[in-house]
Amino acid sequence: MRRTREPSSHVLSAAPPSRRLSAMQLHPTAQRVQARLRELGLEVEVRELADSTRTAGEAAAAVGVEVGQIVKSLVFVDDAGPLLCLCAGDRRVDTAKLGPGVRQARGDEVREATGFAIGGVPPVGHDRPLRSVVDASLRRFETVWCAAGTPHAVFPVATEALIGAIRGADVREVS
Repeated sequence: MRRTREPSSHVLSAAPPSRRLSAMQLHPTAQRVQARLRELGLEVEVRELADSTRTAGEAAAAVGVEVGQIVKSLVFVDDAGPLLCLCAGDRRVDTAKLGPGVRQARGDEVREATGFAIGGVPPVGHDRPLRSVVDASLRRFETVWCAAGTPHAVFPVATEALIGAIRGADVREVS
């Protein structure tokens, strides 16, 4: 397993209030994600940042890690309904590897399937169960960073703990 670049300490604990907001100030949606993470047994801390984390590049810059350590939670649709695909931020999903007739979901379909808007979709804790595919390339990293419900909220988690929290996760190469 590849060693990962540690997040910048200025973002995690010593950031000025303008860069890092305390847990007491979390957006209600981020608080909901935090509660759902705990229900799944993931003892992680959701962090809300002043900087946008809407894209993998923005998230990596905001927390000071490699782009690959950012988990993209992408929703696709096929004949069976919505499908969540978790992919490393430095990779692109090959829809042919997801199956026939797969297409990327529209914004309204993403919100309906997950309960969250594009740019803040967490990998777990959705309003309803979703079929989930995890790109095996995420296993290059001990720790990954995920969206936590808003374009400014993220959380770090051990990669294997995240995969273990996803009921029925299908881990395979999709990029």
